[in-house]
Amino acid sequence: MTEQIVHRRKEHLFLVLGMLFLTNAIVAEFIGAKIFSLEKSLGMAPANISLLGGTFNFDMTSGVILWPIVFILTDLINEYYGKKGVQKLSWIAAGLLVYAFVAVRLAMNLKGADFWLSSGQNQGLGDMSSAFNAVFGQGLMIIIGSLVAFLVGQIVDAIIFTKLKEMTGEKFIWLRATGSTVVSQFIDSYIVLVIAFYLGGKYDLIWVLQVGTINYMYKLGMAICLLPLLYGVHAVIDRYLGIR
Repeated sequence: MTEQIVHRRKEHLFLVLGMLFLTNAIVAEFIGAKIFSLEKSLGMAPANISLLGGTFNFDMTSGVILWPIVFILTDLINEYYGKKGVQKLSWIAAGLLVYAFVAVRLAMNLKGADFWLSSGQNQGLGDMSSAFNAVFGQGLMIIIGSLVAFLVGQIVDAIIFTKLKEMTGEKFIWLRATGSTVVSQFIDSYIVLVIAFYLGGKYDLIWVLQVGTINYMYKLGMAICLLPLLYGVHAVIDRYLGIR
């Protein structure tokens, strides 16, 4: 395989990985408005975890469904394009998120057509405009918290991944993938909650720490479970680029 072909394939690969990364990051922010019960979704009894003086279950934002995919994409981009590739896409994602939130705010301020306002009555929705605004109308502090947590988490992940790769070379993909996630998601899990609900709301700090810990446990568990997928995709990309 010639150097020109490899270069072209790397460009195509970066485009595909970048589009997947940006799509998952943006969609995760918007579907995160829904809080779901992991136990109920799996048909299980409530976990009733005793944590920091309270009893809690795995009630999380729907965005956590996609964040493990973002972790894998982050590690793959870092693997083949380095820290600069991850940071470039992270800043682009942050800019697109701001753009998307502004667009949604503009849509929320538009007056709904009469037929549309009553179109959800069969589903028990008396006013479609109120329903739309309730779903998409995330508070300013939640938006700020999400953006800050995303950027800090991605930058920290890229730095740690790069350092571990420098230490281990091409070996131990699981170490740099999991090691970077352990630290970056520890930070991410608490930043968004502290900014959005502790600083921006009237929620107790203990509650914030409890929810953050449960979210972190889930993210870490998913990162470990998805390691086989990371290795599989890594092998496919290596063959595509003619590395092995």
